[in-house]
Amino acid sequence: CCQGNTNSLAVEPKPGDLIEIPRPSYQHWAICSEEGNVIHIVPPSENADAGVSSVKSVLHNKAIVKKEKLLDVVGTDDYRIHNVLDKQHAPLPISHILQKAESLVGMVVPYNVLTDNCEHFVTGLRNGVQQSHKVYTLLGFISIVVFLLAVFYLAFTIA
Repeated sequence: CCQGNTNSLAVEPKPGDLIEIPRPSYQHWAICSEEGNVIHIVPPSENADAGVSSVKSVLHNKAIVKKEKLLDVVGTDDYRIHNVLDKQHAPLPISHILQKAESLVGMVVPYNVLTDNCEHFVTGLRNGVQQSHKVYTLLGFISIVVFLLAVFYLAFTIA
């Protein structure tokens, strides 16, 4: 996918690989295309570079599918190959993944930070199943907080 990168694993991504890019407050996801490019989604008012803010993403319900050089998207951040769903869902044929991804470039697609985010987008392309582990983690955390608040409330209400 690209050369001369900041990939901490020193393994070059192959077409169809999912790329996870840790940002200060979230992870951005892209799918490796060919010739050093990735395909990913970004809200219309944002650039894809390392300065993209997930806070702004919450305000949008649409995103643009872009094809850009991986190194431009990564900026000064690190990245890793993370084919996160491969153990649960076999990847689709690479030719199918790339054809579908390429056909979406330039299109406006639905975006929702909880149900249609960049991780949903790339897992749907690679595995045919749109899932976001960061959403599951967030929802699990929220469930625990709500449960603890309910217990705390009940403990002081009954006492």
